[in-house]
Amino acid sequence: MRKLYLLFLLFSISLFSQKTNPFAVEASLLRGNTLPHSEDMYHLVNGHPSGLLLTVLKRTSGSKEWHQAYNYPDYGGYFLYQDFNSQPLGQNYSVGALYNFYFWNRNLQFQLAQGIAYTTNPYDKVDNSKNKAFGSRLMGNTNIGLAYDKQNLFENFGVHAGILFTHYSNGRVKSPNSGINTYVLNLGVNYNFDKNFVRQPDTTQTKKSYKEPIRYNFVLRTGINESPIINSGQFPFYHIGFYADKRLNRKSALQLGTELFLTKSIEEYIKYYAVAYPEDGLSADTDYKRIGIFVGHELLINKISLEVQIGYYAYQPYKKDIPIYDRVGIKYYFTDKIFGGFTIKTHMFLAEALEFGIGYRI
Repeated sequence: MRKLYLLFLLFSISLFSQKTNPFAVEASLLRGNTLPHSEDMYHLVNGHPSGLLLTVLKRTSGSKEWHQAYNYPDYGGYFLYQDFNSQPLGQNYSVGALYNFYFWNRNLQFQLAQGIAYTTNPYDKVDNSKNKAFGSRLMGNTNIGLAYDKQNLFENFGVHAGILFTHYSNGRVKSPNSGINTYVLNLGVNYNFDKNFVRQPDTTQTKKSYKEPIRYNFVLRTGINESPIINSGQFPFYHIGFYADKRLNRKSALQLGTELFLTKSIEEYIKYYAVAYPEDGLSADTDYKRIGIFVGHELLINKISLEVQIGYYAYQPYKKDIPIYDRVGIKYYFTDKIFGGFTIKTHMFLAEALEFGIGYRI
């Protein structure tokens, strides 16, 4: 890993070295613990996860309205290596995009990151049957961090220290998929390619009110997933939603809506369960459809926003899952009316689906 870090640093210096440069790089060492969220996870937790986090960042200058509105955040890409120090789990390699937001005179850094992970040791019926966490080699990776950040402590170099929460899951695209959550201590250094980088906010912009009347949204989310039965097959799902949103200010909008869940893997699972466990009295004709009602919040940054929703199944004939569900993800506005999104739908810590959505706002 030391060679990897040196190559990363040399590449970054050769790519970004200029007289005036808004770019920076960070390197962090990680070590912590796994958070088992079910009883069948404890046999996997036999070591302390360690790793390395490398990021390339662009410091915002104030040239755009959202820079100043969010206290000049950073954005960029990351590479995360994590060794779970557990033979069944192996190691994960992740790449993705991130935002750093700053508070407390820019000494407190809050990080949000989303990417794709590759695992070296997924579940295999013969060779690795203990790994119920990773059913596929490719998964989603979400990281949330909080750190004390001191830039330009010595010339262009600074330091940071804090805690990082990491999550891996394939959204039950393929079973098994218990997923893994870890929390790790984060200790590292950062390097600004221009220690005298100056932010120049645009003072010509006129202040405006961002409040809007209630708007209405139609959204279709789709993808594939598999029932909890391993190798039972992947089937498409269609989640059709309608909701109203009310923008309150520059950053926030509230949501209230309903949605119909057409999840074909649940339909197949009901048929399987009715035959496999006749003593439970489940009919193979039990309706697999579900109807939910939800509330949500949208954090608007620029064309990208972060979305969080929590819902309740008002109609759920087959009660395999708890009646409360949640959804988190990102949304991108192609125009004022058309948006796309990528979200993960879960029941507490148990993921059900990775959703790709397209919507229309009127």
